[in-house]
Amino acid sequence: MSSNADQQAKWDDRYRRSSVVDARPARVLTDYGHLLPAAGDALDVASGLGGNAVFIARRGLRVQAWDLSAVAMTKLRDYAAEQGLEVYAQARDVSREPLPREAFDVIVVSRFLDRALPSALVTALRPGGLLFYQTFLRESVGGATGPRNPRFLLGTNELIRLFCALRLVAYREEGLIGDQGAGFRNEALFIGQKQP
Repeated sequence: MSSNADQQAKWDDRYRRSSVVDARPARVLTDYGHLLPAAGDALDVASGLGGNAVFIARRGLRVQAWDLSAVAMTKLRDYAAEQGLEVYAQARDVSREPLPREAFDVIVVSRFLDRALPSALVTALRPGGLLFYQTFLRESVGGATGPRNPRFLLGTNELIRLFCALRLVAYREEGLIGDQGAGFRNEALFIGQKQP
């Protein structure tokens, strides 16, 4: 099996044992959902079971959810249909398949990092569109969840550098400063806007 097939099998197996109902949206959305437009087209990249996609669709946007796992996308598609939500879930490898140009008003990426994607994500945003991004940091408080491979972990202020083409709207990365038992630890969140 290829590396891509191995990854797909790993995530398919994980999602077979999970429920869409349990999928929670990322904090970058729950804390900053008030910034979402009232309508438009959104993309949830590496959607998993679709916590972000469902959150956005309930806010009135049409959502495309893409994930490597066909199992996750089938579960999300069924759940969205039951709930009457405009979520179009598709098994798709965003690292290998190009994103359309200026197709989305909102793009959300959480707990996924491919450093080859930032320019494609910016290009896929419409003018004035928003990128909501949240993922794991190398600098983390002990017992952190998430990947162990540093290739999938952000360096300090890395999201700001990766998306410097966007207007910075919000950023949060607390690292190891102060009381490590409090606050938002082990992940960074970023919101940027493509200039109109």
